[in-house]
Amino acid sequence: MTVKIIDKKAPDALVVPLVQDNRLSDLLSDIAHRAGVDANTLQNDFRAEAKETLVLYEAGHAGRRFYLIGLGKKCAFSDIQTALRSFSHRYKSKLPLRLGVDLRHFQLQDIPRMTDAALSGLSLGLYDIGRFRTSPAPKPAPLFGSAKSELDILVPAEAIAPAKTAAQRAQIFADASKQILDLMNAPGNYKTPLMLADFVAEQAEKSGFRVRAVHVENIEKEGLGALYAVGKGSPNPPVLLLLEYGAKTRKSKTPTIGLVGKGITFDTGGISLKPSANMHYMKSDLGGAAAVIGTFMVAARLKLPVRLIGAIPAAENMVDGLAVKPGDVINTYAGKTVEVTDTDAEGRLVLADAMAYLLKSETPDVLLDLATLTGSIIRAIGTQAAGLFTSNDTLATALASSGDACGERLWRMPMWEEYGSDLKSDVADLRNYTGKPMAESISAAKFLEHFTAEHPAWAHLDIAGTAFGDSEFAQTKSATAYGIRLLTEFVEQWVASRHPSSND
Repeated sequence: MTVKIIDKKAPDALVVPLVQDNRLSDLLSDIAHRAGVDANTLQNDFRAEAKETLVLYEAGHAGRRFYLIGLGKKCAFSDIQTALRSFSHRYKSKLPLRLGVDLRHFQLQDIPRMTDAALSGLSLGLYDIGRFRTSPAPKPAPLFGSAKSELDILVPAEAIAPAKTAAQRAQIFADASKQILDLMNAPGNYKTPLMLADFVAEQAEKSGFRVRAVHVENIEKEGLGALYAVGKGSPNPPVLLLLEYGAKTRKSKTPTIGLVGKGITFDTGGISLKPSANMHYMKSDLGGAAAVIGTFMVAARLKLPVRLIGAIPAAENMVDGLAVKPGDVINTYAGKTVEVTDTDAEGRLVLADAMAYLLKSETPDVLLDLATLTGSIIRAIGTQAAGLFTSNDTLATALASSGDACGERLWRMPMWEEYGSDLKSDVADLRNYTGKPMAESISAAKFLEHFTAEHPAWAHLDIAGTAFGDSEFAQTKSATAYGIRLLTEFVEQWVASRHPSSND
């Protein structure tokens, strides 16, 4: 699909996103005049409710039409991206080869952000989850989105240059997000730990970052006991992936951010076996890893002035005669021993080793870990936000602000010392699961805290409720690509606010 930024000569099919504000009546009157229809009728028929769509055909001109898209009372980034994605998904088989999006009625300073939101929303709406289908699709293949199609984004003349930059940004995000959606939605037999390593290597070569794999023989030799214990029950061996973007230099202090993502490619629960009803969704237990991989892809393609270092502990948590047993005591890379009271609390084990390994030779300015870690966080705050755990107020504010800006929200949870008392073990330094039916997401975060080398700017994000779930884009639960926008937004804002010279 070709994307053009223009200020006039709109195509015959034009998408117009509209907000429920005091300008709506005048905008609808103008559209009614252009279409040759009655303004009062149009205003009665269209109220600009969130995701409301009205197709308006121009009188006397076959093929000319307006797609009016409601944004509700807000026009934040997430509002327009969500509305345009929903529209694109529902209408993609009916859209023409050439389509326009009219953003000229938005405030000038908002045009770049709206361009990014509109283009990425339309592009993500074209995503097809049926990657492994062999039968013909129930609807004809959409023309819009094909190589021959064209999307024209109409902006004020003075906003053309920044809108072009925003459009390039949107395409980078959309392309990376689609790759990550494919990864997350793929079944476990198509993404074993070694297959994940191959995927990351391929993306690294395409995007411009580096990756090194620590394979099972070296995992055991180097003392990554927790990762080894989780993965040893599977015929598909675990692997630790180490990612790096940006140069390490002594001449100038390049800001460095560490990202660690849980990469359990399939989670049966191990000996502490999960119920069968929803186990097929456990192909999604690498949501943290997916967010980290996607962020490296985007950061490298955007050439962000930052150094990123990442670690992805990848393993299958399976049932086997070699699998770790409840009550076993295992060693970790940090030197602490852990009593495994529940083998289904494996995510915190692999993250513990990955964080300690990442910190063995470097201390990044910020250390973030992401994981689809606990059902407890879903019971606590639902699926509209991920849980944010940190003792650093400045970091908490920056992360929450970044989430609000891109619509991938976070809600801060307490990290009081009292929550860590239940992790004491009679036979080891720690136990991995408290056994209590409350506050488990906080206990998990307190467990991870033991493996951060007391890093002053560490945060844990529990994305179990946001990385995979119900939506209008699939029959059953599916991936969201949550975290890519959030992390990229955070990296950009953190670097800009603390290292302004990095943007020169």
